[in-house]
Amino acid sequence: MTNRIIIVDDDRDYLEILMLKLKKAGYGDILCVDHPLEAAAQFDAGATFDIALIDVTMPELDGMQLLEIIKNTSPNTECIMITAVNEARISVKCLKKGAYDYLVKPVREEELLKSIDRALERKRLLDILDMDKRDALPKVHNKDAFRPIITHSRKMIRILKEAELHAASHFPVLITGESGTGKELLARAVHAASPRDGQPFTPVNMAALNSNLFDAEFFGHTKGAFTGAEYERTGYLEQTNGGTLFLDEIGILPLELQGKLLRVLQNGEYMKLGTSLPRQTDVRIIAATNEDLDRLIRQRHFRKDLYYRIRGAWLHLPPLRERREDIPFLIAAMLGRTNGGASRDAISEEALDVLMHYEYPGNVRELESIIHSAASLAQGQAIDAKHLHPKLQPRKPLTLNECRSNSPAVTTLAEAEKCHILQVYEKTGRNKTQSAKILGIGLNTLRRKLKTYGLRNDDA
Repeated sequence: MTNRIIIVDDDRDYLEILMLKLKKAGYGDILCVDHPLEAAAQFDAGATFDIALIDVTMPELDGMQLLEIIKNTSPNTECIMITAVNEARISVKCLKKGAYDYLVKPVREEELLKSIDRALERKRLLDILDMDKRDALPKVHNKDAFRPIITHSRKMIRILKEAELHAASHFPVLITGESGTGKELLARAVHAASPRDGQPFTPVNMAALNSNLFDAEFFGHTKGAFTGAEYERTGYLEQTNGGTLFLDEIGILPLELQGKLLRVLQNGEYMKLGTSLPRQTDVRIIAATNEDLDRLIRQRHFRKDLYYRIRGAWLHLPPLRERREDIPFLIAAMLGRTNGGASRDAISEEALDVLMHYEYPGNVRELESIIHSAASLAQGQAIDAKHLHPKLQPRKPLTLNECRSNSPAVTTLAEAEKCHILQVYEKTGRNKTQSAKILGIGLNTLRRKLKTYGLRNDDA
């Protein structure tokens, strides 16, 4: 998703200068307007812009009046005022009317771009907060980028919209979630929705790196940098320049390597092995982990400064058991890939019911493995419950006789509680008052639980 910018200034030469500066910085969707009334008409007609650069002094309608019109018709547009008059009174007025910043001509390119970046980041954060307040589902505009992620879950759609908003920035992104939830898939979608789309996307498994490999893999080396180096190697930072570097499993990166990574994140500078000349790289970092980074920080296994550096934006993917409404759609897509276009009809209602109630500790990745295995066993026929692994079948509840035995095959906390209550109840000769006292629960609570276990009042 690209950012839309409108520049309003009655000086056409200055309009051209600003447009060239912004295009050089990578902004492509720019509208230049040399009359404030025309700009006001754009907003009145419903046009939306992320940023408005507004000259303060213009004929017929000055910049402050235009600012009021924009804020009334498009309050989410961030406005940056640009003027040749360096007067505190005017700047305060503009800021009170809702302007994000006030810049004085001639504006240095670096100052202008920093102001726009900060304004866009503020807009993204406000858009995310605004999205959380609304009941209506947000719309993802860059559908092509997020198409590989199959979901009808309200929670997931909100996450995808938040990801799309963050994609437009250059800040690092941290993606957390259990193994198999699709963290790399989301990272690729963020890259595809960003201005870096078309540049390299390099996934790196941090678990596979050690102190001997890190420097060579990340920074590269020159020919003869060490014994056996007969050729020059291009490292991840060099080959991904201008693109996105995806650091998977960053939570298990050794501490000594975390410091080296932090230096690159701070100033984009690194040195290739075999040379003392620093090099610059322009990469966006997207990191992912299924580890609890807060716990690792408390245990001093993860650097706090690195944590805050990679967490420019934070996206947390829910486990599959919290988005069960997606299971039928995921199955349909997986069957289509496995059986050359098969639909959801290729699975029986009984098998689908089993899969809908399974907990999926391995999440979407485990579901895919289950479907591929079942499709192989079905040999072109519809997948039935008999084609599913026995571990997926719901366990039958324990009988009263099994609970009364000394060594029941207990597998859940609820079953353990049931068996303990029944054993105490039997040992007291079915005395409810004495049983409740031993168990430390109320008499009415005990009666209610015994009823759920199938014991009538005369039995109990």
